[in-house]
Amino acid sequence: MLRIASPAAMQELGLVWRREGLTVGLVPTMGYWHEGHLSLMRWAREHCDVLVASIFVNPTQFGPGEDLENYPSDLERDSELAREAGVDALFTPVRDDMYAPDHGTWVTVPELTTNLCGRSRPIHFRGVATVVCKLFNLVQPTFAVFGEKDWQQLAVIRKMTRELDIPVRIEGRPIMREADGLAMSSRNVYLTPEERAVAPHIRRGLLLLEDLVRSGQTDADALRAAVGKYYEAHIPMGRLDYLELVDPATIETVERVRDDVLAAVALRLGKARLIDNIHVAFER
Repeated sequence: MLRIASPAAMQELGLVWRREGLTVGLVPTMGYWHEGHLSLMRWAREHCDVLVASIFVNPTQFGPGEDLENYPSDLERDSELAREAGVDALFTPVRDDMYAPDHGTWVTVPELTTNLCGRSRPIHFRGVATVVCKLFNLVQPTFAVFGEKDWQQLAVIRKMTRELDIPVRIEGRPIMREADGLAMSSRNVYLTPEERAVAPHIRRGLLLLEDLVRSGQTDADALRAAVGKYYEAHIPMGRLDYLELVDPATIETVERVRDDVLAAVALRLGKARLIDNIHVAFER
């Protein structure tokens, strides 16, 4: 497995692969891998000639007071996991090589980034779209794989790629969960034992919402109220950032469930901000 830190070297190699007609898969990450990350790599490994994984804790997607400096990291552990997953090249650039001191060019997708995480993290998706665009230019992948836990991020990247005519196919893969239903996340390491014990109720609240929709409840306010009450009872120390029902494609809040809907939640539990979602197919 190659370990590449230089963006210029990564781009040179990516262009070689493209000229040779190889199918290149990319799994962009911020490191501290869990089974969710590895599932993306294993899927990509089956669909490409060359597999690249990147590790870069992107400073431009963190706002003031967020966990940039304390974001969990273990590069040597991740490197070994990369080898086991069949990664051909691990791209690990450093901050100063990815962003010049006078960096001032940004990629924005405003239509999809004012709701959900965009409300409390106003610069987040600008940073995400910019760094993903840069990674696509450097690695020159045929396709890139992202997890559906970050559904809004996936929608942003799909729209950016389509509208900027970037020749990269975007693949979304299902959320990987712990045995008790908690969505896997690098930030789960922040949870205390008490917080970890109640965290699976995030998923259970979303399943309650799905059951209510299946039972005929379509009013979004009523659905949010029911799930909010569930969280108050089962995650009393949690602080809800948002609980919304949105159109899965446009990320616009819906007032009534008349078609497929995405129920999305962000909840602060101690030092961790955890997100989850469920895609509810509307049955006519």
